[in-house]
Amino acid sequence: MSGEPEHARLAGARPLGPVGTEAAFDLVDLGVEPALVPGGTTSIRGELYALTPTQLAAVDVHHGHPLRYRRAALRLDDGRVVEAHQLAPDQTRGRRRIRGGDWKTRLTPRAGAGADLAWSRFARERGRTPR
Repeated sequence: MSGEPEHARLAGARPLGPVGTEAAFDLVDLGVEPALVPGGTTSIRGELYALTPTQLAAVDVHHGHPLRYRRAALRLDDGRVVEAHQLAPDQTRGRRRIRGGDWKTRLTPRAGAGADLAWSRFARERGRTPR
């Protein structure tokens, strides 16, 4: 995605704009990159690019297609069918799911989170000295 460290790999690709998938996926945080995982219930937000065969081959190699990621067809929420690199659910077991399906908002706190959660209260109280 634009603004992300790996975006340079798409240099020269033609951007087709923002898109969303049908609500049939999970977006998983792998630390340095996200993974699109079929079988979920979330519409994933992203960007669509038109790649030349040479560019697609380079992206396939980077993602380890077909051994790590698998490039497969998926339906967008507007009905178009495109290809995207996906991981199988068992490859992402134990990894954090990105609620809302938008990688760019993965670090944004959820509304209402923080102040009243038990862990937050414990952390605030831990640093105080008894009176």
